[in-house]
Amino acid sequence: MSEGEAWVPPPGSWASSAARRRNMQAIRARDTKPEWVIRRLLHARGLRYRVAARPLPELRRTADVVFRPSRVAVFIDGCYWHGCPEHYVSPRTNPGYWSEKVARNVARDRDTDKRLTEAGWLVLRFWEHESSEECAEIIAAHVLKRRASPGLGKEAAD
Repeated sequence: MSEGEAWVPPPGSWASSAARRRNMQAIRARDTKPEWVIRRLLHARGLRYRVAARPLPELRRTADVVFRPSRVAVFIDGCYWHGCPEHYVSPRTNPGYWSEKVARNVARDRDTDKRLTEAGWLVLRFWEHESSEECAEIIAAHVLKRRASPGLGKEAAD
């Protein structure tokens, strides 16, 4: 783009500027700091898991941490993208599009929870602002409880 030319977003882009587009592209879909910290704490407790895996192969959705034999799926949701009731603030730029996008994310989250629960999975959801130590403690307790359940069998190294 030469000097003086106005930036034009690519077709189909909702970016309001080149800087906004770069910012949005830099947002991580996985391996965020809250996910990384919780995984480290779980690993330190001796738990093994899959990262960014599909709990149900036929469902095109991934959980942040998956304990397959125990059938526990963990999601660490970002406050903005998943509509945290405490921290979500509607954007000033293009609020219609982004508010609808977040509403679709929330609806997809509820559908994912329903499908996994119907398939016998335990779904654990946490907000990115929650204490990582408390989240890891809750996750570990549920995984260990389900490991001990005769209906699920013993969990090998996941």
